[in-house]
Amino acid sequence: MHLPFTPNHILLIDACYPPPAALNSSPNSQELSRLTYYAANKSGKLTKLGSEMEKRIKAESKRAQANNARSRASLLVSLQILRALATECRRDLSLLTPALLASVAVTLQALPTDLEICAKAATLFTTWTTYTDGRLIGVDQGATKAYMFILEKFAKMSIQEGKSADHEFRNRTRLVGLAVVSSVVNSEALYTSNTFRQQVPIFVPALLSNVLDSKLDVLHTQSKARDAGTASPYLEEFRARPPNERRAASIHVHKDGEHGPSSTDLVDACLGALQSLFAQCTGSHITHVIQAVLSGIDERQAWIKERHCCWLATRATEWSQYQYRYAVPTKLIERLVEDQDAATVASIHTSLAAMITAVFTSSLHLINLSTSDSISNLLTLVLRRVAVSPDDRLLPSLAGCIASLGSHIYYSDQIQDLASEVIGRLLTVDSNGVPGREEESSNDARYPAIRYLLASLVGLILAPGRQEALQENDTGSAAAANPASIRPADGLPHDGGAEKNVRLSKRAKVSPETWQDTLHLLCSEDYNVRSDYAYALAFFVESELTKRGEFTDAEGNKRLRPLTEGPLQQMQNVMSILGGDENSRFLHAMHVYLYILATATSFHVSITPDAPKALSDEPSAMSLPSDIQITPATPTEQVPPSSERDPSTHGRPSLSVSMNMRTKRTSTAKKMLQHLPSKWSAEHKPIATASDYRNILDLLTTEYELIPVKGLLAGVPFLVALDTFIQGVDDPELKGHVACVREVITRTWLVIGRVWECQELVNLAERAISTIPGTTLLPPTSVKKSETGQLLTKDKPVSIPADGGDWFGVDSSAAINALVANDLLDKLGFKREVMEERLRIQWTPDAAWADSTEAQSGQDPLRGDNASSRLRLAPGMMHIENLSLQSLARSGRGVGVSDLRDALQGRASMSNPTLAGPRAPSISTLDHASSAHHGESIYKLTPSRSRPDKPRLRGDPSEVRDVLNKLRIGKGGAANGSGLLKSSFPLTQKSDAKPPAFVPPYKS
Repeated sequence: MHLPFTPNHILLIDACYPPPAALNSSPNSQELSRLTYYAANKSGKLTKLGSEMEKRIKAESKRAQANNARSRASLLVSLQILRALATECRRDLSLLTPALLASVAVTLQALPTDLEICAKAATLFTTWTTYTDGRLIGVDQGATKAYMFILEKFAKMSIQEGKSADHEFRNRTRLVGLAVVSSVVNSEALYTSNTFRQQVPIFVPALLSNVLDSKLDVLHTQSKARDAGTASPYLEEFRARPPNERRAASIHVHKDGEHGPSSTDLVDACLGALQSLFAQCTGSHITHVIQAVLSGIDERQAWIKERHCCWLATRATEWSQYQYRYAVPTKLIERLVEDQDAATVASIHTSLAAMITAVFTSSLHLINLSTSDSISNLLTLVLRRVAVSPDDRLLPSLAGCIASLGSHIYYSDQIQDLASEVIGRLLTVDSNGVPGREEESSNDARYPAIRYLLASLVGLILAPGRQEALQENDTGSAAAANPASIRPADGLPHDGGAEKNVRLSKRAKVSPETWQDTLHLLCSEDYNVRSDYAYALAFFVESELTKRGEFTDAEGNKRLRPLTEGPLQQMQNVMSILGGDENSRFLHAMHVYLYILATATSFHVSITPDAPKALSDEPSAMSLPSDIQITPATPTEQVPPSSERDPSTHGRPSLSVSMNMRTKRTSTAKKMLQHLPSKWSAEHKPIATASDYRNILDLLTTEYELIPVKGLLAGVPFLVALDTFIQGVDDPELKGHVACVREVITRTWLVIGRVWECQELVNLAERAISTIPGTTLLPPTSVKKSETGQLLTKDKPVSIPADGGDWFGVDSSAAINALVANDLLDKLGFKREVMEERLRIQWTPDAAWADSTEAQSGQDPLRGDNASSRLRLAPGMMHIENLSLQSLARSGRGVGVSDLRDALQGRASMSNPTLAGPRAPSISTLDHASSAHHGESIYKLTPSRSRPDKPRLRGDPSEVRDVLNKLRIGKGGAANGSGLLKSSFPLTQKSDAKPPAFVPPYKS
């Protein structure tokens, strides 16, 4: 019986409860409709209604905790009444939110093991997550605390282990918790609040637990079923419509005797929640989710399940939006880099590396991925792990990660840029050692680091073709064309199956100029480095060198030019061959290092490079004649030292470093050439092994098979020079070395004869090979090709045989005569006389090295070795009208804030002389106040000249000649041997006229 003056909202609530004796757990439907109608039309009463329901639920929960059946039934009714109010008053749900969350929290705290009550509370909370806008979470302290408590309770429920062996009851309990987690994932309360970072670590580990406990086959099956739209019917989609049109899911507990949910249903619920989570996250959100995933795997110690981790990383990338997929591998790399100083390699490190590789090698495209930052972090990690231990077992996995970055091509020069990054690190390690290692143990880590970087480089270039071939195989298309493998053409054992299912990609090839900087590794002191680099170099020649001007078939044999190619195209190809393009320069450099490898008695050259000079040296006043007065064009400030200068004001530091390293390597090559012996002797024995000579043969075979024209022009003189070198060796102790070199030359002649279809040369080579004792003196190919580019099998080099036998190779003169007489040369338009002269040209390492460098290196003509003379010339010429010279001048000071302020205030002259127009008198503002805020004429800026105006001088030839003579730069100084002026673009010296090496076929 109600007391007098009882409020109307309490009367409406009381009418919804059934009689207490009935123990009915459902509210009266008619009275509930009256209550919801009242609340919907009087939103101001929602706060009172919420407070009343919260008070009743707290009291009923306390009595139900003491096993009071009536209170338990009344609690179920109260939860349903509150849910009905939330559903019908969804537009004003924020008024009901504090009481609703507090009621659910009290219920879960009082009765955490009552599955039916927990299901009703879950239904109420799911209704709120469906319709809320989430604005109170993170703002209202009480509501936020209750929300986080509820989320934590249901997250624990989703991984709860039953006390009994009833798996069906355990699955029902978990499914209730997963339903709530799914509703949170699809709720605005997760994404619009500022507590996303705090919420994700609560429920993500719960989702991972069910995934990691399942078999991988079940994960694949359920994932495919979800993609096909045949997911489990236990959970519905929560966020498919706008808030006002949504329908909240109703969570029910299965009745006894019915077949309950299986483990497959739990897996499907977890996958659905994870998919929805990644699909709605932005880049920053995905970073927090991945961090929670990694923490969850770490808590469960599930890093040993590497396949599960890789599957999860791949699916997370696939579920994410296209523009945010990059966040997944980026976070994985960051997590791996965090443990770069770990003393031992744990399963977390190997699993993370496998996850990164799995993401990069998958068929998913990663938009906005910074490949440069990724490879930079991975390379740093490789060097750090090598510094920790040269035999670190994480290094092969890291090499695979770097190689996988080339699986997808996002722009044409991607592989070129990534390869340049790897080569840059490789050269730095070779020059300076591994950072973080002591100097005495630097070599112990230097060579393993170089080998792993080489493995990464080869795998990086292999990756695009392998990925395309894999995609074609998956779609059932035709098999990709395989590039011609390296064939020694000598019948020796050789592994040729490494390039299977790999074809060239539609990408820009790695520039020979970039790779040319690494050729010195052919002469490394460590044999394993030499062996690995020999394969890497052969692979580069095979796959990356352009074949412009070359006409070969799939077998590597020389064929005639197609008739479809006109004379213009043929002429362009001939000019490419004769013009000394980058391929020709590369081959010349390769021959130089092969010659050093074959003949050197020591690979170690001690070099102490000079300290780098400043980019621009100011001319000293003592170095100029006393009668010359230098007047600067504009007042300049003191130029700070290069070490104190802002890098942004004087060019790119990376370019300077690259040029310094290239200069150092050039100096190293010249030193090695200077130390080459003119003749072998017992005191100066060559240090190359039989395995080295085998690698030389493989490289030459690759060159002549794949680049026959340029290889013929650049390589035949090299073979003749090598043959001439060994002919003068008569020491009995060196017979083995001589025989190995002779076999390399002979088998190379055999390859040339087969490629150019010169039967006479083939017969000469086969006749000489038949006289070799024991068929061959060289070991089988020591290079172990790998599909992943990891060439990390340590092989011991085969030593030189003691006695090579008395046999003779192919006479070089006879071989050249056979080539010149070949009909194929005539059909290709080669002139016999000129071809013979070209092939018989005397080859020397110094001349070949000069041919391997570009005539104009592209350096700044105002910098370099001859910069001082130009800098001395410039000040003396500045009083003459010479605007072109002014345009080249660069002030040592940059444009600062004061310059910008002066420009905004209307200063007539600019601080930077290169930006100024015609010479205007400099106006000083030191004695004047600014007129920016005063309009009176008394404050106007009055021009005052900072220095007197000088009359302009018109330069004539006599004045220029006089200045040059006074500076000892003109002809007068040159006559005395002190001329300093050198042309930036020296003219080539005229030589005796020679006929062209090629005559086009259409010319008579």
